[in-house]
Amino acid sequence: MDQLAAVLALVAAASFALAATLWQRASIDQGVEPGDSKGMLKLVTNTVWLLGLGAQVVGVLLQMAALDRGRVAIIQPLLVTSIVWALPLGYFLTQQRITRAHVLGATIIVVGLAVFGTVGDPAGGVDDAAGLDWMLALLVLGVVCAGLLVLSSRGEMGRRAALVGATAGILYGASATLMKPVVEHWHDDGFGAMLADWEFWAMAFCGLVGFYLQQVSLATGKLVTSVATVSVVNPIVSVALGAIILQERLDSDPTWHWVAAVAALAVALVGATVIASASEETTREAQPAIA
Repeated sequence: MDQLAAVLALVAAASFALAATLWQRASIDQGVEPGDSKGMLKLVTNTVWLLGLGAQVVGVLLQMAALDRGRVAIIQPLLVTSIVWALPLGYFLTQQRITRAHVLGATIIVVGLAVFGTVGDPAGGVDDAAGLDWMLALLVLGVVCAGLLVLSSRGEMGRRAALVGATAGILYGASATLMKPVVEHWHDDGFGAMLADWEFWAMAFCGLVGFYLQQVSLATGKLVTSVATVSVVNPIVSVALGAIILQERLDSDPTWHWVAAVAALAVALVGATVIASASEETTREAQPAIA
């Protein structure tokens, strides 16, 4: 694994977590409710929200730099650390409660990704694929996103945060995978040619819609649940698209490296699930006290 690419991805994850925390702080301060379009517009002039936007832009630039040096299947899983960064940030900036289960989940993520980073090496892969392959993949993802949004219209806030966050994660994952050929086109053909390519606009569309849906998810007040679902779904979609569309895979020589890398990534995702579950349990315990 390219060490500089890994560092860039980890710092990008921290930037994404900071952005999400600042956005939620701004939503709480402004009293914005999920789906409140007018309330969302108020945030555009909020200083804290704009600071979050700046952190998000920094994160995207760092992510682009990381993907320029490494493969999607290696870089994207490291973004799961966003949820680890979100724990202390949420504690200090939005008064999120941190429990032993949260710490356990964070420890599991760190250990899993440490092993993944040690033994996970890319082997093969292309920088772009046929337009039809992209279109079919994006169509399938669009149908899944529509279904999740329909399901998110019912249930309590934690469920809504998770489902809308998952939808944002899918779109972010698609945008990140498209980022790979977009950056390559920039290198090979120049900035003007990149802007004329449909993949750039598809990347921008997925990223912007994912950005809006993340705001909706964060407006529920469930920071850790929102960040957890985005952080888990994003790399799953990216790795799947990288394998199916860009033909990426992990080096299987020796075989135990491949097995250990896949197992370590699965462990990290379990850790993220532990954190999300702990957040929901904390919310249920707090409800009677609020009442």
